[in-house]
Amino acid sequence: MKKVNFKIQGMHCASCSVRIEGALKKLPNVKSASVNYALEEAYVETEGDEQELYDIVKKEGYSVQSKEHRKDAHGKEDHAHHEHDSTRTSKKKAIIASAIALPVALTAMLGVPIPGEAFGYPLKSLFEAVLTTIVVFGPGIGFHKVAFQQLKRFSANMDSLISMGTLTALIFSWWSLTQGGHVYFETAAIITALILVGRYFEALSKGRAGEAIQKLLELGVKQAHLVQSDGSTKDVDVETLKLGDVVLVKPGEKVPLDGIILEGTSSVDESMLTGESIPINKHEKDNVFGATVNQTGVLHVKLTATSHTSVLAQIVDLVKTAQSEKAPVQKMADRISGIFVPVVIGIAFLTFIVWILLGNGVEAALIPAVAVLVIACPCALGLATPTAILVGTGRAAKNGIFIKTGEALERVKKLDIVMLDKTGTITQGKPAVTDIVTNKSTKEEVITIAGSIEASSEHPLAAAMIASAKEKKITVPLAKRVQSTTGMGISGEIDGVTMKVGRKTFVTQGEIPAPLLEKASALEKEAKTVIYVSKNEIVIGIIAIADPIKEDAIEAITRIHALGAETMMITGDNTATAEAIAKKVGIKTFFAEVMPKKKLELVKDEQRKGKKVAFVGDGINDAPALTQADLGIAMGTGTDVAIESGQIVLIGGETIKIPEAIRISRRTFSTIQQNLFWAFIYNALGIPLAALGFLNPMIAAGAMAFSSISVLLNSLRLKRM
Repeated sequence: MKKVNFKIQGMHCASCSVRIEGALKKLPNVKSASVNYALEEAYVETEGDEQELYDIVKKEGYSVQSKEHRKDAHGKEDHAHHEHDSTRTSKKKAIIASAIALPVALTAMLGVPIPGEAFGYPLKSLFEAVLTTIVVFGPGIGFHKVAFQQLKRFSANMDSLISMGTLTALIFSWWSLTQGGHVYFETAAIITALILVGRYFEALSKGRAGEAIQKLLELGVKQAHLVQSDGSTKDVDVETLKLGDVVLVKPGEKVPLDGIILEGTSSVDESMLTGESIPINKHEKDNVFGATVNQTGVLHVKLTATSHTSVLAQIVDLVKTAQSEKAPVQKMADRISGIFVPVVIGIAFLTFIVWILLGNGVEAALIPAVAVLVIACPCALGLATPTAILVGTGRAAKNGIFIKTGEALERVKKLDIVMLDKTGTITQGKPAVTDIVTNKSTKEEVITIAGSIEASSEHPLAAAMIASAKEKKITVPLAKRVQSTTGMGISGEIDGVTMKVGRKTFVTQGEIPAPLLEKASALEKEAKTVIYVSKNEIVIGIIAIADPIKEDAIEAITRIHALGAETMMITGDNTATAEAIAKKVGIKTFFAEVMPKKKLELVKDEQRKGKKVAFVGDGINDAPALTQADLGIAMGTGTDVAIESGQIVLIGGETIKIPEAIRISRRTFSTIQQNLFWAFIYNALGIPLAALGFLNPMIAAGAMAFSSISVLLNSLRLKRM
C-alpha cells in the first residue's frame, strides 16, 4: 500500500472534489481517497499504479498537474505557483465578462438608445446579441463544458443551472430577434458576468490555503556548516545532510535540523515550536530542533533527523493531513441543484407539451416554457452566498476581523468549545517587568543597575528590563567589563562597583533577607520569573518578569461563555504558569507543556466526542491545530503561518475580537441562509406562474432581477450590524 498525492486542475466548486473523490474510491485498488478543494490536491492510498488514478481524474473531465510543473527554479515543490495561476485566470475572465456585459446592461436595462438598422434588424438588438454571445461562449464557456460533462453522467450541479439559463436566454433571444419579438440578451450576459466575479473572489480565498504550507517550508534552513573529520567546516545544502552528521551552529543562526548538542551551551529560542517567548537554556546532551534560533553560544550538534523527518517536516505533514481530512463543504445551492435542475427541465418540457396539446402553436407553447427556464435561472442563487459574504466580511474588516472563507461562516454556526493558546492569545506574547521589590535601595536604582548590565545582552528578559527602564524615563549608563555566564546571569562594573543580575546563587554568596526571599517565593508561585540584583555581593532587590495577561482577555472569555461555548487553554508553558493564568482569566480546563502534535490530538479528541471546536492561536506550533479545528482563528500579531492556517484572522491581536468574530460570522451565515431560502421560494412560486402562462419571458426576467435585488438588500442589512 502506497500513499500518492497529486495536483488536480479544473476544480471550480466543492462538488467537483466530492465527485472526483467518489470516482477514485470506486477503483478496486484504492483503500482511501481524499480530494482537497482548497489545495486542489488528491491524497490516495492505493495498491495500484498511479497512472490509473490520473486516468480516472481525466475521465471525470479534469486534468492532473505533473510533478515537473510543480517544481520551482531550485527543483523544489512550488505550492504557490498553481494557486496564483488559477486566481489570475479567474480574475481575467471576471474582468473581460464584466467589461463586455456592462454595455449590454446599459442599452437593455437603462434604455440607452442605439439608432439604426443592420441586415434588416435593429442595430441595438444586434449590438446586444453579438456582445452577449461573446460573453457566454468566451469567458463563460467553462460553465457549458462542465454542464456537458455532467450531462454525460446524468447529473447536474450549479454550473448546469447557469449553462441552462444563459443558453436558453441567448438562443431564444436570437430566435426571437429573427421573428421580431422581444429579446433577453442582457439576462445571459449579466448572469455570466456576476457568477464569474463570484468565482474570482472564491479563487482569491481558496489560493491562500496552500500558503500556510509554503511559509512553513520557508522556515527551514537552506544551508548548514558541516563539521568535517579534520575539524574544519564546509557549507552544504541541508538536503544533503545525513543522520549522525555534526554541524556547527553560530550565535544568531537557526539550527538546521533536529539533533543532540555534543559541545557548547547556549540559550535557544524555541518559540516557533513551543510558542513560548522565553528562550530555553541548552547544555551538552540536550535536544535541539530544526528552525529554532541559537542566541548566545556556539554549538556542535549531532543530527538525529533528516530534512524529511525533522519536527518542522512533521508539522508540515500535520497541516497537510489536517487539511486533507476535512470533507469539502458543499454549498447549499449546489446540494439542492442536483434535484432542482432536472425538475426545472422537466417542468419546462411538460409546459411545452401541455400547451401544444391544448391546441396552441409552437411559438405560443415555447414562450411559457422559456419563461420557466428564465425565471429558474440561478442569478439569485448565485448572489445569495457571495453578497452576504462580501458585506459581512467587509463589516468584520472594519472591526479588524478578517474572515478568509465562506466556509468559516458555516463552521462558526455551532461551536461547543473554544480552545485558546496562551502565549500571544491570552497573554501579550513577550516578557515584561511586573514587580520590583527592593532591599535598602530604590526601585529606580534596581532597574537602573539591571538595565546597565543587561544593555549588552540580547536575551528577551534583558529586553524586558531595559524596556521597563525606558518606560520610567530612567537614563541607563553603560556598564564596563560585562561578562555573561550562560544559564546563570550577567555581571559588570558601574563606577568601579561590581554589579550582578541573575540567579540568587550567582549574584551573591552572602545571606539574603528573609522578607525578600518570601516575596520572591510568592512571585514564583504566580508563575513569574524572579531575577536578583546585587551590588558588591549584597542583594539590593528582585525583579519579577512574566508574560502579562492582555487587558481584554478576561472580558473576552466571559463573552465567549455568553455565546454558549466552553473554553480551554492550551500552552507549551509549565503547569504552574498555566494554572495561574487560567485561574485569572476564568478558564476551568487547561493543558500545559503541550507540543504541536499534542495540540492537534486535543482538538481531534473533542471532535471524536462529536463537539465542534474552534482553536485560537498565533504561533507556528499552532498551525496543525488551527487547520484541524472546525474553525481556526489566528491572532494577526502572530506568525505568517498561523495567519495563513486560520480561517479567521484577528488584525491587531485583541482577544476581545474572538467573541466578536463569532458573533459577526453567525449573523453573516444566517443572512446566507435567508438569501438561499428566499431565492428558492421565489423559484417555487415563480415557476408554476410561468408554466400557466401568467409570466412571459420578459416579466420572468424582471422577476428574476427583483429576486436578485432583494437578496442584495438583505445582505446589505449586515452593514448596520
